[in-house]
Amino acid sequence: MGVRLMVVDDHRLLAEALASALKLRGHRVLAAAAPTSGVAELVVSRAPEVCLMGTATPAEPGVFDPIVRIKRERPQVAVVVLGPVPSPRGIAAAFAAGASGYVRHDERIEGVERAMVKARAGEAAVAPMLLQGAFTELLNPAAQPDDEGQRLLRMLTPREVEVLVRVAEGEDTRLIAAGMNIAPSTARTHVQRVLMKLGVGSRLEAAALAARTGLLDRAVVNGPVTGRSAAGGSATGGPGTGPDLDDERFGDERFGDRE
Repeated sequence: MGVRLMVVDDHRLLAEALASALKLRGHRVLAAAAPTSGVAELVVSRAPEVCLMGTATPAEPGVFDPIVRIKRERPQVAVVVLGPVPSPRGIAAAFAAGASGYVRHDERIEGVERAMVKARAGEAAVAPMLLQGAFTELLNPAAQPDDEGQRLLRMLTPREVEVLVRVAEGEDTRLIAAGMNIAPSTARTHVQRVLMKLGVGSRLEAAALAARTGLLDRAVVNGPVTGRSAAGGSATGGPGTGPDLDDERFGDERFGDRE
């Protein structure tokens, strides 16, 4: 017996493609809609047996708020989330909101169909491996990017943090030395220490790591960098310079540097 369902996804094309595939397999699709922000009203008014809700950001705060409303106003409707699996926390958040199942976006249509049937029957529809991953991360949380940034920041002295900020803005040794009122050889030593502490081999890698982990943002939050304006200008009075991969200042030196 076919399932009476609705398919909702932020990408209308995906919602319509999945709806068409399920129709061909004998299911009754009441609607295929986008975006997911309006799913609650639609489900409450149409009252399907199952709602397939697609999301690309399961760990984003508030993304499953519609499920909370659906379960409050239509508790008999089973909601199955279709999403990626980079974040087990997103899977846990879906079930905490009241979802009956979670299926990977790359699952075969047969897997989606099985999840629908199980959810309609009141069973939890989630692959054991996904559930295991969710519980593993909740019990042993991995360091988040901003946590890593804070850890790296604690490894650097205030002066090394300033050097890193200047490196990220593309300053070469002479500019760093002039802006910090130190000798070029001292500036070069600071750069080498920063690279060594961050475990990278070049200025470009250091800048990329700092940006990826939020280290630079934390450096600003923790206090202004000595000798620099809030607007990012250097102490020499010139404007801050953004990274330019074609500029020789961002050469891929391996612990060495030009003066």
